Amino acid sequence: MHRWMRSACTLLLSLLLASPALADETTAAQIRQHAGEHRLLVIGEYHGTRETPLLVRQLVNDYSHEGAPVVLALELPRGENRLLADYVESNGDVSARDALRTSGFWTVRDDQHDGRRSRDMLDLIEAVRVLKEHGRSVSVLGYDVDFSDGSNQVRDDALAAELRRAYRRLPVDGTMLVLAGNVHAMRHRPMDAPKEMQQRPMASQLVDLDVYSVRLEAVQGEFWACLQRCQALPLRARAARLPRVETAKNRMYDLTVWMPEISVARLFD
Repeated sequence: MHRWMRSACTLLLSLLLASPALADETTAAQIRQHAGEHRLLVIGEYHGTRETPLLVRQLVNDYSHEGAPVVLALELPRGENRLLADYVESNGDVSARDALRTSGFWTVRDDQHDGRRSRDMLDLIEAVRVLKEHGRSVSVLGYDVDFSDGSNQVRDDALAAELRRAYRRLPVDGTMLVLAGNVHAMRHRPMDAPKEMQQRPMASQLVDLDVYSVRLEAVQGEFWACLQRCQALPLRARAARLPRVETAKNRMYDLTVWMPEISVARLFD
């Protein structure tokens, strides 16, 4: 590798490890650069972190900056959509935020508290509200089922169908940013996945819409997840690295980006 290329890589990696605000902008810029003209981006996350909502906020700001419409689709129940719409149209005061949190979704305290409910997610919704208040064409959509007593495949089918309907309503110059768990965001399941985990992920059912799938990783940190029980789980520390672009036909993601660090979200008690 030429000396100037090594220097450029070193500089970029140092930026990735810089302040949180700069890291948000850097990772968002990487995603925008590689996503190009794609209008349906699925961002596969580890649930329950503080950093992912900040990154998504940056993406909503960037994509809506020139006046283009942006729909932010969150893995929240569809039954939340009236409350979400009311909040985005409100002045964001205490009563408006309290009204947003009146549903059972935001008050879960049992073993289903899987990290999607946090003050950080509420701050992301508030950021969209502020952008709209300042004239941006932005909205928030919940696309998850309101309840599920079926299989994982039934749920992934329902998620994909709802996003397909929403995408059809998207203006021709608009972008839909979908935040999802990283399994839902897969274009293809791993070939060596256990037989009971061979269902078609949500994003794999949207490839005809030219979906662009991004996996969010991190160099270090921890996130909140529910396996046998809900708890903070650590990531295996690794060296900082540049984005990985994949083009194989059976690829799981189009792009993987590494944030400097993730930490457990500010969960509700």
